[in-house]
Amino acid sequence: DFLCISLANGFIQLRYNLGDKTVILQALQQVHTEGNTWHTLRAGRVGNEGYLDLDGHNVTQEAAAGMSALDTHTDFFLGGVSSLNLVNSMATENEPMGFSGCIREVLINGRELKLTASDARDGANVGDCDGTACGYTVCKNNGTCRVENAGFSCSCPQQWVGSTCEQSVYCSQSRCGSQALCVPQPQLFSYICVCALGWSGKYCDNKITFLTAKFIGNSYIKYTDPQYRKRDLQHSRISLNFTSNQTEGLVFWMGKAEDEDNDFLALGIANGTLKIVVNLGERISVPLTYSKYSICCGRWHAVTIVQNQTCIKVYLDEDLILFEDIDPQRKYTALNYGGICYFGGFEIGKEVNTVTTGLFQQGFIGRIKDVVLFQDSKKIQLMKAEGYNVYNGDDGS
Repeated sequence: DFLCISLANGFIQLRYNLGDKTVILQALQQVHTEGNTWHTLRAGRVGNEGYLDLDGHNVTQEAAAGMSALDTHTDFFLGGVSSLNLVNSMATENEPMGFSGCIREVLINGRELKLTASDARDGANVGDCDGTACGYTVCKNNGTCRVENAGFSCSCPQQWVGSTCEQSVYCSQSRCGSQALCVPQPQLFSYICVCALGWSGKYCDNKITFLTAKFIGNSYIKYTDPQYRKRDLQHSRISLNFTSNQTEGLVFWMGKAEDEDNDFLALGIANGTLKIVVNLGERISVPLTYSKYSICCGRWHAVTIVQNQTCIKVYLDEDLILFEDIDPQRKYTALNYGGICYFGGFEIGKEVNTVTTGLFQQGFIGRIKDVVLFQDSKKIQLMKAEGYNVYNGDDGS
């Protein structure tokens, strides 16, 4: 499988192969190869339907029957490759050996790549395209960059300070404690502190412990499973107790929160009822719902989800409520969740609705306890994981 974007005879092309055939899309207009004209390019695919947009002019390849997932496990190359032996011959047919020009602001699945020597894994024959110390987006938050003898300086908008305008004026002298995040509140001419896991209080300066995690919105816990490499991923299991304060929310997401092709197992609340979603490969997300009665609000519920290859069992308060074979063909049978489990939501800046592509609408508000993975004898100690905006729910308040 491969996906590549190239310049051939003055035209931008998108080429991709999902395992069955190669698709080629070509922009309608040529790019300017002289002067300093910058072009905006957006390209990608939804399933096996490709799209290519150059400066607002869109080309779409209608989807046809066939594979719908991009299965690649190689490095990401920009501008060229270290060896053509690494590249499918169909991806480089009738193309130059490498790109000559400037590239900036590269986003892959919504995440910007840092094109610096310290962030890239490797590279060769790449220089500074801007030619000055200012470069691209050196000054944050719409600051203005000025070249100086010793480098550069930033002229910051009214509400931002710092050498690169990176800090809100309201947070420049905040009292937020250890590992806390300062969130500016311009309308109040003030700020609030968002506490790291294990801390509470107005300034996040009170150390806390708990067994029951309380989620208040914009909260998350990220747990990394230390036994992941020893797990039998064809037979996964997770159980927990939870009580919700709202009719919508993501309770847990077992899998990475990075791109569309990662496997995951998720539990949440939609319209007041239980919703389970499973993806074992090719982004085939299978939602399972149980709507016999509402699970909101205030009552504790025990949920256990068991994955036996493509068979999914769900127990609610010890009763078997769902038993589904999501793929009788057994094409994908393992839950390759990467050893990552999220509870209540995702990292700050990652919207639940966006990461889950609309499967769940918002983060969880309520309490979670007694989380057990697989057949482990011990419960997960949630407060020893990573997270923010999560508090002590042991007292039930």
